Amino acid sequence: MRGAGQLRRVRGIGIAVAAALTALLAAAASADVDNATLNNETDGIDWGAYGRTFSEQRFSPLDQINRQTVPHLGLAWSMELPDVWNVSSAPIEVDGVIYIAVGFSVIYAVDAVSGKQLWSYDPKVDPLKMRMAWGIRGLAFWKGKVIAGVQDGRLFALDARSGQLLWQTMTIEPGDNRYITGAPRVFNGKVIIGHGGADFGGVRGYVTAYDADTGKQDWRWYIVPGDPAKGFENKAMEMAAKTWKGEWWKYGGGGTAWNAFTYDPELNRVYIGTGNGGPWNAKLRSPGGGDNLFLCSVVALDADTGEYIWHYQTNPGESWDFNSTMDMVLATIPIDGQPRKVILHAPKNGFFYVLDRATGKLISAEKLGKVTWADHIDMSTGRPVEYPGVRYEDGETLMWPGSGGLHNWQPMSFSPDTGLTYIPAHELAGYYNDRGIDPKTYDMVRDGPLGIHAFYDDVPKNAGSSSLLAWNPATQKKAWEIPLPGATNGGVMSTHGGLVFQGQSDGKFVARDDRSGAVLWSADMGVGTQAPPITYSVGGRQYVSILAGWAGGQMLLGSLSAQHGWVGRDHPRRLLTYVLDGAAALPPSPPPSQPVPVDDASFKLDPALVAKGRELYQRCLICHGTAAVAGGFAPDLRASQIPLSEAAFAAIVKNGGLQAKGMPPFPELSDTDLAALRNYIRDRARYKPTVGEQLRTAWHFIVLMIKMKLMAWGWIKP
Repeated sequence: MRGAGQLRRVRGIGIAVAAALTALLAAAASADVDNATLNNETDGIDWGAYGRTFSEQRFSPLDQINRQTVPHLGLAWSMELPDVWNVSSAPIEVDGVIYIAVGFSVIYAVDAVSGKQLWSYDPKVDPLKMRMAWGIRGLAFWKGKVIAGVQDGRLFALDARSGQLLWQTMTIEPGDNRYITGAPRVFNGKVIIGHGGADFGGVRGYVTAYDADTGKQDWRWYIVPGDPAKGFENKAMEMAAKTWKGEWWKYGGGGTAWNAFTYDPELNRVYIGTGNGGPWNAKLRSPGGGDNLFLCSVVALDADTGEYIWHYQTNPGESWDFNSTMDMVLATIPIDGQPRKVILHAPKNGFFYVLDRATGKLISAEKLGKVTWADHIDMSTGRPVEYPGVRYEDGETLMWPGSGGLHNWQPMSFSPDTGLTYIPAHELAGYYNDRGIDPKTYDMVRDGPLGIHAFYDDVPKNAGSSSLLAWNPATQKKAWEIPLPGATNGGVMSTHGGLVFQGQSDGKFVARDDRSGAVLWSADMGVGTQAPPITYSVGGRQYVSILAGWAGGQMLLGSLSAQHGWVGRDHPRRLLTYVLDGAAALPPSPPPSQPVPVDDASFKLDPALVAKGRELYQRCLICHGTAAVAGGFAPDLRASQIPLSEAAFAAIVKNGGLQAKGMPPFPELSDTDLAALRNYIRDRARYKPTVGEQLRTAWHFIVLMIKMKLMAWGWIKP
């Protein structure tokens, strides 16, 4: 018996040594995630970057889970994230460890097989930057380091094995309106990051490359020109300045690159997708016209120096928040019978663009869906042929798509097997109104940073729709399209197994046939999501992981966003992992619910304070929803007891009493401001639209649409 015990101990020691060696080998292997790894399209073992590889195709060559086996897919494990408010983020996986950046860039390392948390790191975001409550959407990995941005503008690197901070650097100026929400990309030992903020005023966009080992700045490239009196940083800015009018630099100009970067290892270039103008209204930021380079463009830069090479502008002189900060996918597709190396790009404006990677020349561009702002793209000039009146020349316009875009930040996927691009598409109109806003007297602080009037009304749940769209970029034609629930759904992943995976707003995680769109498998996540899935292999078994939780995306659209009944603080945020024959039980979650407004009959409304509160509330709608109808991300203030109490409202809104739960403080608000907000919330809690009001609103938009159509036909002038 003693010998058997000794043998067991020896075996135990051997197993422990083997485990230690495995861990050391894994650590050593993790140090090898570099250019060669991220350029390898055939090895699907890991998902080591936001788009898996440099191509950003979000395609996996794994096929253990395929059309035949996917019905056997089951939950392997789940990890609850109760203290995280936003999980609309893309995980990565390296050597059997999943890394996620959620909320305000809280990083978790999780064992991919067991779901056990290995470590976590909280960068502690600046409370004032919590006001731009978008949350982080992804992270990067490079030679044993996890790299992520923070909403307050920091970029940091952690040791992937321990979670210890290796370096951090500030990428923005103190006190400005810039913030980080996008995932960094790493190449050639450099990490590149941009920022958002053009919608909040006074921001001039730029991208910056840093040393991935030290955090030291390598190069920076501005997207729009600054004050000519101060000189230009390079010839590209000098060229761009000729496309602007007036004193644009006083408004910042915008152009922020907050999401999409793609590295091209063959040409050693990085492609930047740039953002909207600041303000949106081109009449104000550049009176007299002009293309306003490099707004809403794809720009190619030398990856080593940041030097400008070429650009293609999707919306010259843009005026609608038509970002080009959506995916830029590298692919080789047949064009005129010959293989062509291209960029596939579906920005907000509703067109699908195919560009030559070497020259930036437009190869083709076609409408993906309902697009009423332009008739087509002129192939001789590359410019859109706009319909009359879409620049709200007579003060207002209604058009498709709106600022939410036909495709937004939720990533698409390209399958080299089918040659199709799978796009999470939306259909939602945009209403723009600048009546009475004069370029000669415009004040960004007084009149708002967008240069158009704020939209105060609730967005009904039937105002928009969504779909999963399979698009053939070679022929520029739709292969198939499947309607989806609600107005916005999660990002997409395709695989060599013939599958397209997507998390939906109704709480379903779905696998579809990549040739037809037919549902082959679905699972209940317990909550909707906007996040994209990933897949990888550990120990010879293929896994699929996705973050689920109702936040991020277009949660500010009132009833349109709230229709599914998810409530951010009531419903779960979780990391879910699936494997063939997985048999774990999904933890329970509350059923969908809708808020019920509460009221105090003794509260007397002051019409003047209601009007003032309506204006002040614009800083609240990102989280709490337009017209105080919460989209499910933050609590619905109409149904909250807190605004009924003057003391409780001040303690939370002004003094930060719920800062730990993601509610930032607003110390600049006066007692009168707080009273105005409380009056507005009470007014909204009591509001019940009459039939007459509903008919008048509907009639206004019908007349506006008829007018737009008549202008497009040339029957009337704008």
